[in-house]
Amino acid sequence: MHQYFYLHGFASSPQSVKAKNFSDRFTHLHIPLTTPDLNQGDFTYLTLTRQLQQVEAELPAPPTPVTLIGSSFGGLTAAWLGQRQPQVERLVLLAPAFGFLSHWLPRLGYEQVQQWKTEGFLPVYHYGAEKMLPISYQFAEDAAQYREADLLRPVPTLLFHGKSDEVIPLQTSIDFAKTRPWVKLVELDSDHGLADASDIIWQGIQEFCSLS
Repeated sequence: MHQYFYLHGFASSPQSVKAKNFSDRFTHLHIPLTTPDLNQGDFTYLTLTRQLQQVEAELPAPPTPVTLIGSSFGGLTAAWLGQRQPQVERLVLLAPAFGFLSHWLPRLGYEQVQQWKTEGFLPVYHYGAEKMLPISYQFAEDAAQYREADLLRPVPTLLFHGKSDEVIPLQTSIDFAKTRPWVKLVELDSDHGLADASDIIWQGIQEFCSLS
């Protein structure tokens, strides 16, 4: 039986609006949706490697087919799982955080990045916890190891990205899809959250995954 996972974004949680929206829609179709908490109760020491290991441990035993839906940093995680795990047969990526560090670090500014490196921790607002929480510099060091150019396994992929995305520029997804014919990019009149495009996204997912 095909299994579906939703991977939430950075500093988010399974209680996010998007996660609950997907959960409700899948429940309506009587299809289970697994939504792991990628914070693991320890947001401070979160890394992409840790997220990958966590989800890999939760995947069903092969050859059970899996579809991953991932938002932002969860989308980046899903893309890497698609590369590493043959049982991942489909990907739905929502404003995936390609080039995450190259967009985030310049916004922080040189001085703040150096301070983060020196002190080891950076306070960021966590939307799930609704408060500031520290993130270890290991997060940046770990993420720097992963290069999108290595994402070459031809997993059928539906990619949604907002034209007004203020966090991860649309161009990152355009560039990603350009050299990968198995990726279908849908550009939306929306921002990074894609909240106002939920109906369009769901319709696309239903068609892409043959859900009814």
